[in-house]
Amino acid sequence: MRPILLFLLAALTAYTSHGAEKPFLRSEPLFPLEHWHNHASSIVEAANGDLLICWFHGSGERKADDVVIEGARKRRGAKGWSRRFLLADTPGYPDTNCTFFIDPQGRLWLLWPTILANEWHTALMKYRISSDYFRDGPPRWETSEVLHVTPGDSFVKTTDRFAAEFTEKLRTSTWPEEDRKEAARSLSYLKTQATDKLQRRLGWMTRAHPIVLGGTRMIVPLYSDGFSFSLMAITDDWGKTWHTSEPLCGAGNIQPSIALRRDGSLYCLMRDNGPPPHRLMQSESRDRGETWSPVTDSTIANPGSGAEVITLRNGHWALIANDQEQGRNRLTVLISEDEGQTWKWRRSLEDDPKGGSYHYPTLIQARDGSLHASYSYHISEKNLPKNADGTVPHKTIQHAHFNEAWVIEGSR
Repeated sequence: MRPILLFLLAALTAYTSHGAEKPFLRSEPLFPLEHWHNHASSIVEAANGDLLICWFHGSGERKADDVVIEGARKRRGAKGWSRRFLLADTPGYPDTNCTFFIDPQGRLWLLWPTILANEWHTALMKYRISSDYFRDGPPRWETSEVLHVTPGDSFVKTTDRFAAEFTEKLRTSTWPEEDRKEAARSLSYLKTQATDKLQRRLGWMTRAHPIVLGGTRMIVPLYSDGFSFSLMAITDDWGKTWHTSEPLCGAGNIQPSIALRRDGSLYCLMRDNGPPPHRLMQSESRDRGETWSPVTDSTIANPGSGAEVITLRNGHWALIANDQEQGRNRLTVLISEDEGQTWKWRRSLEDDPKGGSYHYPTLIQARDGSLHASYSYHISEKNLPKNADGTVPHKTIQHAHFNEAWVIEGSR
């Protein structure tokens, strides 16, 4: 009987590890709540199993120049996060919207924009690279560069074509008169800015993780609040040279995130900063990110907030987003088994009826197959005690560790 029992035990273990994984969720703040603005995080897993998170911290990027990029580490097997450390600080300027990435060579990239004049359209993209980031504290950076975003003349042609097509749509639109006038003013602004070489080279920012194709092509998703659409920065030599894709023109499609399909094509989801209905906006590329299909609405509700989609090793897609048209008080993980055509399973990490804001999420799959997310955790200030100086501690960065089974269990 013993061999049979051993065989059954082995079979049960295999089934449990592959087909009936035990659901789990563990969630924790990186540091106690504080009144400082902590926002726009990004998470990666190092080769040794450590987790690293970056975010920006300060008084507020639209009004102050004390905003810096901070980071923290969680050692593999550790119960808590390290003390925060400085990753980037441009004195006298706010540094914002950072993203981490580990390339196939095992190097850590930090990409972020420095805001030159406290307005998003004055962003200047930068990046740093480190091979020495396994020690405590901040990495030792061996490369620190400006990412020169250089859209060419085709940028003008593409934006002109989009403006003409959208102007035609306005003529038959049922929008209120004032909304149509505002859209016409925005289109006129767009055409003027596109012809200005400086304006089309400034204002581009990161949010979601870059993606690598074929082990050599790195695509960095970018967006512009000035143009209110998206663009890809592409390098085939790890940053020695860069070129840009054709712009993904739409009515407020920003903060792109890319999933890789089985056939090698790319699918992009973007935040909706445009008119209703408010949905994550979508586009696809079949030439390795060089050109993109017309931007359309997806089926996923979006309140004008960032989202991230990733391709899992089992072929499923995972998406983390505020999946409602109004408010950022609910943050949900969605799973698709048909490459985004439908989202069969979903479960909320946060659902706060008091109206907190849990947003700007980032998502990765770890080597063990589990999922890690980090996001801005801003609870409502109402009825919270104040500090002696009148400030209210209500902001931190949250880390959540869970698996697909947890999402699926909640959907059932």
